[in-house]
Amino acid sequence: MRHGETPTTGKVLPGRAPGLHLSDRGRAQADRVAERLAGLPVDGVYSSPLERTRETAEPAAARTGLAVQEDAGLIECDFGEWTGVQLAELAGLPQWQTVQHSPSAFRFPGGESFTQMQARIVGALEALCAAHAGGVVVCFSHADPIKAAVAHALGTHLDLFQRIAISPGSVSAIAYVEGQAPAVLMVNSTSEPLSGLRAG
Repeated sequence: MRHGETPTTGKVLPGRAPGLHLSDRGRAQADRVAERLAGLPVDGVYSSPLERTRETAEPAAARTGLAVQEDAGLIECDFGEWTGVQLAELAGLPQWQTVQHSPSAFRFPGGESFTQMQARIVGALEALCAAHAGGVVVCFSHADPIKAAVAHALGTHLDLFQRIAISPGSVSAIAYVEGQAPAVLMVNSTSEPLSGLRAG
């Protein structure tokens, strides 16, 4: 799940800066995600350590009766010197074209590369799935890491991952089965119930 909307969604690159909380709409999205989990047996609820993801995870944890566990592997990409910069300002930089069209070749100044981010999120998901083999794990993260994880599961080159849309409060589902390639079950879903999803 991507965290719900915040006051800066679509305007600023917030990155890992602390203190960013959900907006009223974001809290409603978090409640909706929790409602969609009805009927789905959940074995674990994990979140990026940032406030906006933890706040999105809390209603789901309350519904499932599980505690939210933080996992640093689910955290937002480290945007380095670009953290907190307006997206309109970044869009005017020549490097922005690399971010959009050749992300595998880009590292944020003073921060993380997209390839590092993808390796981190995929490794975290694989570890969590191994810890809950055959079960359902609900993870709350951020747009770029989720896009990177979906691209990896699809066998899509990282340079094409910007074509994947991950909206605030949306659900994407990947099945990890030992000895098999991952299977993408759902991407950027914001409406249907999740009770039909099953591991394996």
